Amino acid sequence: MSSEVALDAIARDTGAGKFQVAVQVAGVALMLDEPVSVGGMGSGPTPYQMLASALAACTTMTLRVYALQKGWPVTGIRTLAGHQRQAGVQPADLFTRRIEIEGDLDDTQRARLLEIADRCPVHRTLTGGARVETELADAAAPTEPAAAHAADLEHAIRDA
Repeated sequence: MSSEVALDAIARDTGAGKFQVAVQVAGVALMLDEPVSVGGMGSGPTPYQMLASALAACTTMTLRVYALQKGWPVTGIRTLAGHQRQAGVQPADLFTRRIEIEGDLDDTQRARLLEIADRCPVHRTLTGGARVETELADAAAPTEPAAAHAADLEHAIRDA
């Protein structure tokens, strides 16, 4: 495994139900689970819902920072995101986004923000692919979270 990579999220089996896990990330605790319809307890979002929420959050952050840098009169941004698996299509995973932007913007500014949305680091990861390195280890203390995402976000819009 690559040395000195921060492990930002911790998921621990709760022992309750078939899928429920307790997750800690950035000092926040939450439960993830699967719906009752597939054998879960429905006690929290699914992993794919969390992935969609990462896409929605990163998109909103990226657009907010870009609009602020440009001095554009954006008064609110809301991004809705979802995930579905499609049989017989490659890639099978489809993420959809709907971006709602409030503010007195012209068509050119709105079109530019739509382009910038695709520069969000999570979008780039999902569309570009990623590697996952895994090692089996004895229980140990977690490392400190990295601030890499903020740096990625700034880099994504710097030259836009």
